[in-house]
Amino acid sequence: MEHENGSGSFYTSLPHGCQLCYKGAKMVLFVTGLCHKSCFYCPVSEKRMRKDVTFANERPVSSDNDILDEARSMNALGTGITGGEPLLVPDRVLGYIKLLKASFGSEHHIHLYTAQSPGRVILKELKTAGLDEIRFHPQPEIWDHLPVSGFARSLEIAKELGMDAGFEIPSLPGSEQVAGFARDCNVFINLNELEFSQTNAGALKARGYSALDDESCRATGSRDVAYSIIRKDPGSKAHFCSSRFKDAVQLRNRLLRTANQSEREFDEVTPDGTLFYGVIEGDVERITKMLSLLEVPRQLFELRDGRVELAWWVLEEIASEIRGRFRSWYEECYPTYGRLVVERIPIDTAVDFTI
Repeated sequence: MEHENGSGSFYTSLPHGCQLCYKGAKMVLFVTGLCHKSCFYCPVSEKRMRKDVTFANERPVSSDNDILDEARSMNALGTGITGGEPLLVPDRVLGYIKLLKASFGSEHHIHLYTAQSPGRVILKELKTAGLDEIRFHPQPEIWDHLPVSGFARSLEIAKELGMDAGFEIPSLPGSEQVAGFARDCNVFINLNELEFSQTNAGALKARGYSALDDESCRATGSRDVAYSIIRKDPGSKAHFCSSRFKDAVQLRNRLLRTANQSEREFDEVTPDGTLFYGVIEGDVERITKMLSLLEVPRQLFELRDGRVELAWWVLEEIASEIRGRFRSWYEECYPTYGRLVVERIPIDTAVDFTI
């Protein structure tokens, strides 16, 4: 009997990489947007697709320190290497695996996605560097002859080398062929819910796919395909990852991990993993002088980006004192790189005043 959760995902077995994703403990290392395939369902964004760029979660990577800083910011227990096609830049991939293992220890779990069917030489290099798990992504046009494809040989070699191995594909009609082969090989298969994005919407619509509802990007029928596969073979090592799970569980848990790592004494971490605080904008020297006169403890405010951020409850208490002096509001933001603002709630208007 499969396990289900409230976000629409279900499974009979979870690879270790997915177990860490469920906890929000996996950093996503997008090593390149370059790719030699043209999958009609590819959801990669325009700013990354076909471009040789690297991101650790939302953070642009220009040095190894960017990757390490991002991993520390969320207390990552592992990393998922993706793209594009990671193995188009194998030296980069090998270097990053070694970097992560050297910095966080052998227990830092690393998995990699690839649409290639690599040979023994590169697979051995990946294993020696420290790769724990590999997920093959064959294209739909070869799903009906996987046993005689290069993926069958790559899978066999990966298993011989001691790596966890399996398949990861979108949940489409025909996925049962890959699931059957995975079962015969005693390896896992991850079925991802098909999603509309800005880059694949035209191709999906041209093939007759439609959005499940007006509130999500989920494609009609994708979940049903996976449900049918897993119900027919409950003994398989199968996992359906829903679009809603990625947002409601995986992302939320990662945000909570990051928020708990990065929160200042005066930040409030919301149940969704965002940070909530107050903002006073204006001449920071005048603002800090005012806060000192009001006896606000120094640990309850911080000068940041040309403004003062402080505990929301402090701002609430002193609102009457600053009214008419400075612009001020409550602010909620993501704790991730760039601190994307979710909401601002103004509590005053800007008026020039000198203390």
